[in-house]
Amino acid sequence: MGNNAQTSALKSRRQKSNNDAILNSTDRIAGNAKTGNRRNVNVYSNIRAVLQPESEISDDLKLNVRNKMEGLEFLRKLPSSAFPAAFFDPQYRGVLDYLAYGNEGNRMASRSSLIQMTDLIPDFVCEISRVLMPSGHLFLWMDKFHLVTGFQGWLEKTPLKSVDMITWEKPNIGMGYRTRRKSEFLVVAQKSPNRAKGVWTRHDIPDVWPERAVSAKSVHPKPEKLQRALIEAVTNEGDTIIDPAAGTFSVMRACLSCNRNFLGCDING
Repeated sequence: MGNNAQTSALKSRRQKSNNDAILNSTDRIAGNAKTGNRRNVNVYSNIRAVLQPESEISDDLKLNVRNKMEGLEFLRKLPSSAFPAAFFDPQYRGVLDYLAYGNEGNRMASRSSLIQMTDLIPDFVCEISRVLMPSGHLFLWMDKFHLVTGFQGWLEKTPLKSVDMITWEKPNIGMGYRTRRKSEFLVVAQKSPNRAKGVWTRHDIPDVWPERAVSAKSVHPKPEKLQRALIEAVTNEGDTIIDPAAGTFSVMRACLSCNRNFLGCDING
């Protein structure tokens, strides 16, 4: 599918399913603003009052497929202020170096052999913040080591602010000198202006989410049901979600399961 065809498909799918609801929501908000009565604008509304901007996609990037590309190169091809949500699951090296067990076995040896991204994370976050639309969300996967040692520096030079966090409870126990790891963390960051009204529309997502990730011969599979719930919370049907380090492309499967478009890549394809 070429550039114009991708753009047209994106516009038509989004507008067909959402225009009536969005216009009604926008009219209600505008009416309340004129009268000074904001009681009917509920933070728990399930209607999004924002639309993804129209934008063109480079011909060498394809929707809903496994693009093989380096992540920063991919991000630099994208238009600014264009996407409502991004997922980013960087390959962290810090915890492996710090613990230095030496007995990790085949699974952890495979993880150690992957290209490490820790030093590049600020560059990725900066580019993601550029391509997110106003009030767009970044879902940033993080292990306990980086959560405890600090991640806010990655957001400092961007219009992103951390607004929430979800703990993914995994069924199996992992490494740890003291407590054993049984969870990962998903930091929710939002591009300014920071607001929930008319932007976040699912209010049944707990901040501790138990789910067994489906293994796809991957060293770090992620929970697809959680990712789908978050996609539904901050996007409209037909919107496009980006992922510059897609791994097993679980975000793509989550997008397709709820009638969204996926645009992402992995260096290994």
